[in-house]
Amino acid sequence: MPNLHPVIDRFHRAGQGQVFAFFDALAGDAQRALLEQAAEIDLDEVARLNRTLIAPGAAAGVDLTGLAPAPYEPLPEHGGDAHRWGAAKAAGEAALRNGRVAAFTVAGGQGTRLGYDGPKGTFRVTPVHQKPLFQVFAEKILAAGHRYGRPLHWFIMTSHANHAATEAFFTEHRCFGLDPARVHFFRQGRMPAVGFDGKILLEAKDALALAPDGHGGSLRALERSGALDLMQRERIDIISYFQVDNPLVRCIDPAFFGWHILAGSEMTSKMVPKAYAEEKVGHFCMQAGRLVVVEYSDLPLAVQRETDAAGRLRYPAGSIAIHVLDREFVRRMAVGGEGAALPFHRADKKILTLDAAGRPLLSEKANGVKFEMFVFDALPFARHPLVVETRRADDFSPVKNATGLDSPQTCRDDQLRQFARWLHAQGATLETDATGLPRAPLEVSPLFGYDEDSFATAWARLDPKPAVTPGLHLS
Repeated sequence: MPNLHPVIDRFHRAGQGQVFAFFDALAGDAQRALLEQAAEIDLDEVARLNRTLIAPGAAAGVDLTGLAPAPYEPLPEHGGDAHRWGAAKAAGEAALRNGRVAAFTVAGGQGTRLGYDGPKGTFRVTPVHQKPLFQVFAEKILAAGHRYGRPLHWFIMTSHANHAATEAFFTEHRCFGLDPARVHFFRQGRMPAVGFDGKILLEAKDALALAPDGHGGSLRALERSGALDLMQRERIDIISYFQVDNPLVRCIDPAFFGWHILAGSEMTSKMVPKAYAEEKVGHFCMQAGRLVVVEYSDLPLAVQRETDAAGRLRYPAGSIAIHVLDREFVRRMAVGGEGAALPFHRADKKILTLDAAGRPLLSEKANGVKFEMFVFDALPFARHPLVVETRRADDFSPVKNATGLDSPQTCRDDQLRQFARWLHAQGATLETDATGLPRAPLEVSPLFGYDEDSFATAWARLDPKPAVTPGLHLS
């Protein structure tokens, strides 16, 4: 094949020349677009994944040999050492005052499952003022910067699908009061989907079938975008990782940071006790002396239902996608230093692709494979990894589904219960039902109080105290 473009030649030599089957019939702009996409692809990586995950005899499933429950640091009310919790909080507050912490949000998703057209971070979630998710996080980060006297940097990983819309949303809202120079956007990486024969699929004649590389791809994206270098220049070494769908998250949690610091940990994770055996969260486990997370879909139900002598779940520690990461650990994972590298997982999917004649083809069953990485797979590579308990009511109420569990309604109710708890703790009077849900709507802006401590401080300054009436908004 004489005079091939170097990218086309590389694909042919790798046995993936089929992606250029319609190239000669494309207009110039379409040809350039396809070449640009193809240039993103690491063909050696694709070949390795085909060998290890696709080829006959490739490893299948998750190895559960020698699995045991993981230890964790319990809350004081569950037997934890209150003095050590106090020391952790003090260490985390010192780190915040010294500017060592940055917030990092994984925000590549769209609101499709919510019936919403737009980046999920722009979805409105608060009970009275209907603030979008991004605003809730922005106000928490802004308020924490004021509380500790050091403004924080915020890193936001978007996707190719929502990057432009996300940046435009922040521009429209003037970064919700944050310094734009401290708000940083970068795109998640992509991987090509392949057929069961290992051949890269086309989504259109001028486009590869590309998919985000999973939340684990955030570690590579931090390094490739230059975010880690920026953190190093700013002397930031603690990264607070959280996902965009959880407005309850304490993204700036000094006790959590302090446990990480005092343990000399490279990766620290929050857990909540599982609400019931079949709850769809990952499980913190030990295997061969290493801390791992096993997804609910990979752990047999019989194991999930195991109990100890006291009748408690044997595997109680649920993963809720809240982590603290050491900056240089992220760099080591991103570049494969010291043999550390996140594994890819295989996900069989229905993929829109083309038939041999170039016509759209959507199979009624899985017709190909997407490759994705999970951030929790970094735990086995971390030095001194740690799991810390948190209160579900303080940290975890995601918005994932349009109705039912983890829906906008359940999330709004959980926010209202949190506001009511904070008010009750300060002696305010308001009526709630048996679940703690207030009878009348109210809202506390993170700028007034973003956690129980900051709320108590702000409430103490009010003189006189406001009456708790329907529609109360504290800002």
